[in-house]
Amino acid sequence: MAFAARGPALFLMLILLAACTTSPPRTTTAPARDLTRLPDASMGNDVVVFAVSLVDTGYRFGGRNPEAGLDCSGMVSYVMEQVAGVRLPHNAAEIAARARPVDREKMRPGDLVFFNTMRRPFSHMGIYIGDGRFVHAPSTNGAVRIERLDTAYFAQRFDGARTLLD
Repeated sequence: MAFAARGPALFLMLILLAACTTSPPRTTTAPARDLTRLPDASMGNDVVVFAVSLVDTGYRFGGRNPEAGLDCSGMVSYVMEQVAGVRLPHNAAEIAARARPVDREKMRPGDLVFFNTMRRPFSHMGIYIGDGRFVHAPSTNGAVRIERLDTAYFAQRFDGARTLLD
């Protein structure tokens, strides 16, 4: 009889002990790395040279390399990985969230420029190359190209600049 009286309490204690000894459930996504800086602050010019070398590369939605074609965030991710060994997400808004804002007047070659082209912030991006110009992978005309920030289309849609440089 004593066991029967203690049975539910003993069972509850065993469940609680078992719960304490099990490992927590694993998450399938790794925590975000701090990607706010390139390994070398002087890499801005290297980023620009590599990005400009991609001019006339074909556009492809979701493209991540020049052989298959590039989209805007795929181009930026590809350039940063090739030049600096830094892996970025393949999404303009996520890249914007991981980079530090920079004033338009203080942009340097290699900084990132963002645009609202789809009625949502940070829906398009490119790499600032200096002198009011940037390189990007637009879907129109199907190739990576250089544009001016002050053209009517991009001036109206400019969402800001971000940097991965020190």
